[in-house]
Amino acid sequence: MFLENASRKGWIEVICGSMFSGKTEELIRRLKRAKFAHQRVEIFKPRIDVRYSEEEVVSHDANAIRSTPVESPQNILLMTSDVDVVGIDEAQFFDDSIVEVCRRLANNGVRVIVAGLDMDYTGKPFGPMPHLMATAEYVTKVHAICVRCGNLAHHSHRLTSDEKLVVLGETDSYEAICRHCFNKLTQKP
Repeated sequence: MFLENASRKGWIEVICGSMFSGKTEELIRRLKRAKFAHQRVEIFKPRIDVRYSEEEVVSHDANAIRSTPVESPQNILLMTSDVDVVGIDEAQFFDDSIVEVCRRLANNGVRVIVAGLDMDYTGKPFGPMPHLMATAEYVTKVHAICVRCGNLAHHSHRLTSDEKLVVLGETDSYEAICRHCFNKLTQKP
């Protein structure tokens, strides 16, 4: 999707999928293209996400781009008065106000690119992501590869017994699996 030279009218793009599907990689790719197009870009992530870096958005493949960690979506509005593009990673960790923040930015002519998990580890829609996807002009769903059978994966299967909704982790805590493998693993006997 080449949108860097589109006339400035504002819109929302959502990149979603399971863990290890390349969401952050795609977000970084789009933001770097906007920078190459000499657009003013600001990137944000939830303050709680410090898995790889406190001040960078980092993909599992170690690609990185400088970002600003924020406690609340409203903080994003305070720091985007003179930008063309706003990137937001791990949007599922924000509260529902992220949807209105993205709408306001887009209504003010900003291109908003949001990445996040569309489903939690139980297979249910995650946080504000369904509302962001419904509001967005463009939605890209990316897939991982099932580590158990090799099919396309779209579930983030938790490997630990922790039942909290938000548990930060990587391959030590999660694996990407397909619908069939997810159903086999989560069906109660």
